[in-house]
Amino acid sequence: MNAATGTPYRLLGVNRSGGEFMCVQGRGIWDGPVDNAAIDAMRAWNVRAVRVPLNEECWLGLSNIPSSYGGAAYQSEVKAYVDRLVAKGITPIVEMHWNYGQYTGNSSGCSDVHASCQKPMPDAQYAPQFWTGVANAFKGRDEVVFDLFNEPYPERATGSAASGWACWRDGGTCSGIPYQVAGFQSLVNAVRAAGATNIIMLGGLAYSNDLSQWLQYKPTDSRNNLAAAWHVYNFNSCVSTSCWDSRLAPVAAQVPLVAGEIGENTCSHGFIDQVVNWFDAKGASYLGWTWNAWDCSTGPSLISDYNGTPTAFGAGLRARLLSS
Repeated sequence: MNAATGTPYRLLGVNRSGGEFMCVQGRGIWDGPVDNAAIDAMRAWNVRAVRVPLNEECWLGLSNIPSSYGGAAYQSEVKAYVDRLVAKGITPIVEMHWNYGQYTGNSSGCSDVHASCQKPMPDAQYAPQFWTGVANAFKGRDEVVFDLFNEPYPERATGSAASGWACWRDGGTCSGIPYQVAGFQSLVNAVRAAGATNIIMLGGLAYSNDLSQWLQYKPTDSRNNLAAAWHVYNFNSCVSTSCWDSRLAPVAAQVPLVAGEIGENTCSHGFIDQVVNWFDAKGASYLGWTWNAWDCSTGPSLISDYNGTPTAFGAGLRARLLSS
């Protein structure tokens, strides 16, 4: 809600990938520039929110991360980027993307115990410590939004949606996941115990594409300040307006709904046009993946350079942001 006008404030913008993978690969902290000029290029698209994926091990400075990229150095860079975004009138969404814990089961992204790929759930060993640290860094700054975990898929490990949703909320020992899981209730508790009142986003199952039982398993929150995070690409399961009407609309009627990642692998924007049409009609939020100068034929990249030149895919989102 916009405090000045009393109107709903929508998180409309982009993702800025890099902070989740560069450091764990020993290559730095960011992929490309994150200075004021780079933020001004985002502003030229009328970007109002930027989701910043982070790496659990890099924030905590675990021993496998080069000291020049991890711990205090990493935290300082993240805080400075958040400060620059806020100064430019942009809402930062800080998010835990990759985390510790070995998983080699169904849909495994890697066999590495370290935070080098998407795991099915946050780990109990380090994730609460990560969120306590992030909450302490940004408490008292409610203009910063927290997104607890990128794309959960516990049901792929546990074998069913019912057991997946129970693991999602409660954590602990989850069938098929070798490490102890930090359920989202425990992470909400960690953020609030640190004294942070910030909005907390929570993605559902199936890589955040399934919100079908999100309301049923919604964690309790002392601040009653939770939002539902949803991701969609043209190759996901819930990609039709009928699915959105049946599964997303009931959630959007009760809590803020944020499409934290939208994209397509066609290097065009026909699919996300449908997504933003639906979300605009609901007054809900969306962020394109991703503001990185990659070849859009290899993945959904919005730009071809950091001056903000749109790809054929990015042109659709740019036009919508400029008209919103």
